[in-house]
Amino acid sequence: MQETRDLRAPFAPIDGTIPAELRALPTPCYVLDESALIHNAQILGELAQRTGCRVLLAQKAFSNYDCYPFFEPYLAGTEASGLYEARLGAEEMPNKEVHVFCAGYREDEFAELLTYADHIVFNSPSQLKRFGEMAKRAGKSIGLRINPEYSTQEGHAIYDPCAPGSRMGTTRAQFDIAVSQCPALLDLLDGLHFHTLCEQNSDDLETTLTAVEKTFGDILPRMKWVNFGGGHHITKSEYDIERLERCIRYAQKQWDVTVYLEPGEAWALNAGYLLTHVLDTMQNGETQIAILDASAACHMPDVLEMPYRPPLLGAGEPKELPYTVRLGGPTCLSGDVVGEYSFQHPLKTGDLLAFGDMAIYTTCKNNTFNGMPLPNIYLRKADGTCEQLTDFGYSDFKERLGRR
Repeated sequence: MQETRDLRAPFAPIDGTIPAELRALPTPCYVLDESALIHNAQILGELAQRTGCRVLLAQKAFSNYDCYPFFEPYLAGTEASGLYEARLGAEEMPNKEVHVFCAGYREDEFAELLTYADHIVFNSPSQLKRFGEMAKRAGKSIGLRINPEYSTQEGHAIYDPCAPGSRMGTTRAQFDIAVSQCPALLDLLDGLHFHTLCEQNSDDLETTLTAVEKTFGDILPRMKWVNFGGGHHITKSEYDIERLERCIRYAQKQWDVTVYLEPGEAWALNAGYLLTHVLDTMQNGETQIAILDASAACHMPDVLEMPYRPPLLGAGEPKELPYTVRLGGPTCLSGDVVGEYSFQHPLKTGDLLAFGDMAIYTTCKNNTFNGMPLPNIYLRKADGTCEQLTDFGYSDFKERLGRR
């Protein structure tokens, strides 16, 4: 099952043309849009102001720290998945909270992690037992990720933390066994964390919250905070924010807790672009093909992993416009295909294309397979000027593989 994310391009005129200042950039490259990032941040900041919840940036989706100043006035802190992200959050936003969740903490890293983190969330009672007292002595707020065993995913099993046999979170049965063997574990806890959504609306949060109350409702009044996790598409145009606010206020009133949200995508949704040139065109049977200088496998990995069909400025669905073309990358992977799009005119070598929604899960997730260069990252400022943020080259490929 493929999905198409919406493309709301703040720099795109109605005719779908790419402005001159972007046409001058060498490709492939990412362009982050300052105005769109601030717009998203304001939506999340207003949510926090109205409800009293605390909104975190999940850095796994967006780690471009040059843009953190756009978010800083509106967020409570960062969420990290391990040592390096925790350090990044602490260094780049030193006056904000640093929350960490990891499925398994390393003993040789944990002491250093405690120097950066304010909240530590454990995935299992055994990890809580192993590291909890050490974290508590260091003055950290301690949480446990729970699994309410309630799936809301459709067609994205790889992103379903509540699937049977999931490694993510603690079920109530696991929790009861652990506490019966070591009652002191419960006293270590300050909060519970659940993360069950992926690019979903607040109706799925509402039903999940009911499941959480059913499975852990007797424990929640003992907690200081509850973290609703990520996967909330709060800044998407059709997202039901009023329903989200009802969920937040219900938890606050029912259990007298601080509510945290840790979206990643919502901060940078529709706030970045991947510019690419056509290198070649060909035809195989009935299929028109264009080879790009950008790669799905290397530069937009969620296209293959999710999978999804990214929006393309000025293009239509297959066969919607006169010329349908399959767009692929230059690597040796046969499946390095972005998808099929239709165009008003035939594509030709040298044409410039702009894929949308390329701020999230791209710059923090890309790779150098086949020796593909990492695309440089540019910031398009509110006044329309562009600033180059990176200068990637051969060394970024070579130095990942050795020291000579």
